[in-house]
Amino acid sequence: MPAVTAAELPALQRRTTAVLVTSQILGGLGVPIGITLAPVLATEIAGSEAYAGLAPTASVVGTAVLSVPLASLMTARGRRPGLTLAYLIGALGAAVVVVAALLGSFPLLLLGMAGFGAASLANLQARFAAADLASPERRGRAISTVVWATTIGAVLGPNLAAPAGRAFAGTSLPVTAAPFVWAAGIFLVTGIVVTVLMRPDPLLTARELSPQEDHSAASRSLKAGIAAVKASPRARLALVTVAVTHTAMVSIMTMTPVHLGHHGAGLQLVGLVISGHIAGMYAFSPVMGWLADRLGRLSVIGLAAGLLSLAALLAGTSGGSHGQTAAGLFVLGLGWSAGLVSGSALLTDSVPQPARAAVQGLSDLTMSSAAAVGGAAAGLIVAQAGYGWLNAAGALLLVPMAALALVTARTSKA
Repeated sequence: MPAVTAAELPALQRRTTAVLVTSQILGGLGVPIGITLAPVLATEIAGSEAYAGLAPTASVVGTAVLSVPLASLMTARGRRPGLTLAYLIGALGAAVVVVAALLGSFPLLLLGMAGFGAASLANLQARFAAADLASPERRGRAISTVVWATTIGAVLGPNLAAPAGRAFAGTSLPVTAAPFVWAAGIFLVTGIVVTVLMRPDPLLTARELSPQEDHSAASRSLKAGIAAVKASPRARLALVTVAVTHTAMVSIMTMTPVHLGHHGAGLQLVGLVISGHIAGMYAFSPVMGWLADRLGRLSVIGLAAGLLSLAALLAGTSGGSHGQTAAGLFVLGLGWSAGLVSGSALLTDSVPQPARAAVQGLSDLTMSSAAAVGGAAAGLIVAQAGYGWLNAAGALLLVPMAALALVTARTSKA
């Protein structure tokens, strides 16, 4: 007999969501520090802007590399141990970044940022934990609620960078590295919250409530997940959507602090622009979830393509206008939110329950790997051609996603 009955399910879903919301708020305080300061810290240590994109890219690479092992852990043991381990690795990575800044070691900085990426992975995987116990007609809203919770910490996080840096004034620690001390502590606390409070585990409970499904090890393997994606055109579209929207967002956002610096923006202004961008990413996600449930996943994927195109136009033609750059970054966040929420809901809808954790890990591997390539290329594009061309390249990425969405929509109507 399952440990939780169907009648008890709504209360458990509310409790699980509350824990996930808490972890997202806390994690959201730490992750944006890396987003804001990694390119600047990389430039300081390496002595060249051409290397600026490599530090945030290392974080994305770390997210990608850890996606499949952590998905395997969640498949075998549940969401709780996987999320906890990811936050602990993120804390260790932040500590290594601090050591790298003290030693002036660029390779060590990249290693630390790779570990830091595990915290981003935990924040991403939390959206799927919210969907484990949600009914299909409310899945988009369940995902978006957890994504929205990141808003509180994520908006505050970049603006805490300057005060955190001043807290170490007079020490040998660079001002751009000091906030990573704060991030390490936050990730440790978040891991403890998940370990203590996320009981019973939502993924394991979902399996207990669907005994008719084949929950053998073979049905939960990565191979089974790949097979499930191959068998479903909608699952393939979902994978492409989250990969393309994330890559376009990461590529443009990564180099925006450097672009602003070229036009006289200080650390405080950079923090405000990134805060606005992150507000666009997370604050309106409940709207995107509601639209995905009411209008359909494919309609919101189309909205994501339109918003991201507009963002590239605004940011790419901003020149020295800080206001226009900020507007472009805000719209960029909105487009990312639409793509991530609708793509994640569509992916969960389109594959069997036993294979979902493996497919979700594959999704984060795909999106993080693609974004790593985009982030690495972003620094080179800006160094060689400029920020405007980077935005043009980001817009071009949207063409195959939009085309595949149209084909899938027509096939579904046929």
